[in-house]
Amino acid sequence: MDDTPVDKLLAEITGGDATLMLITQVFLVVLAVVVANFFLRRMLARLEARSLQTATPWDDALILAARRPLTWLAWIVGIAFAAQIVQAETDTAIFEAVGPARTVGVIACITWFLIQFIRNVQDGVMRQRLARGESIDRTTVDAVGKLLRVSVLITSVLVGLQSLGFSISGVLAFGGIGGIAVGFAAKDLLANFFGGLMVYLDRPFVVGDWIRSPDKQIEGTVEEIGWRLTRIRTFDKRPLYVPNSVFTQITVENPSRMTNRRIYETVGVRYDDIDRVAGIVADIKAMLRAHPEIDQGQTLIVNFNQFSASSLDIMVYTFTRTTAWVAFHEIKQDVMLKIAEIVARHGAEIAFPTRTLHLPEGVRLETAADAGLAAQAAGN
Repeated sequence: MDDTPVDKLLAEITGGDATLMLITQVFLVVLAVVVANFFLRRMLARLEARSLQTATPWDDALILAARRPLTWLAWIVGIAFAAQIVQAETDTAIFEAVGPARTVGVIACITWFLIQFIRNVQDGVMRQRLARGESIDRTTVDAVGKLLRVSVLITSVLVGLQSLGFSISGVLAFGGIGGIAVGFAAKDLLANFFGGLMVYLDRPFVVGDWIRSPDKQIEGTVEEIGWRLTRIRTFDKRPLYVPNSVFTQITVENPSRMTNRRIYETVGVRYDDIDRVAGIVADIKAMLRAHPEIDQGQTLIVNFNQFSASSLDIMVYTFTRTTAWVAFHEIKQDVMLKIAEIVARHGAEIAFPTRTLHLPEGVRLETAADAGLAAQAAGN
């Protein structure tokens, strides 16, 4: 028997009430998420204001890292709950993916929080130590931070795959087999990775060091040591990007780790001043031994060294206390000027290239003046 008009009307009213109830439930869930986010942001803002008054960097890093991931986490959980309500009422197949999507979203938020927390702690610790005037090994801090972030990413991927029903043992086995093919295909990338790892372990240089290589045209200040590239700022302020694998094949000199800077000069005096050389050498040596910026614990040599073509050469070999480039040149200038004063005080002169021409007896050179006088005599 067909339904009467009254039965159809009752069915429409009942169905309409169910739809209205479903919309109301979804609306209430979304409203609850909005309200929760509002109070969550206010609470985190107050906690952040209090954490800034403390000396430890850990609470600042924790709150700053949690702000955005917590907001997204609330939305993910709220939308997933609303989707489950719709699925229970409508039994739609598309909503079956809500559970896995929620799991992936939660894992992503946790991963995001941990990575941000590690980065914030890294930056906070460096700022705190720099503010105290303490030395800090930026290279080690960067290396530890990168390793921790990579560990978090790998762990999150494995947990996510396990949560979605994949076998971790199978994934690891596939990675072992595929690693051989990847190794051949990306050998340069792996060489750079292990080159960077060797730089972190052997520590031939760190961020901020001045390095150069006699094998390559590489010279400048290290700005960043990455997993694939090392960025060097040359002295003309240009960035130089060097693959890390290069450092396993070349010789690297690190002038930043020198203990002293060397002054190595040759002072030449005239052959006419040979009787004054001994006094000049003694006074230069005494001046260097009394100089406050010369390191007396290092080798100091001042000696008449050789007979050159146009001069008597005195070798000056010593080391300054400072390694700073600008200060070194100031000290070197002072030493050179004092050497010039000593030479002048002894009545000697610093030599310059000259030639002496010896003529046989009775032979003389005719100058322009002599030629003019001869012409006048011939005219008369």
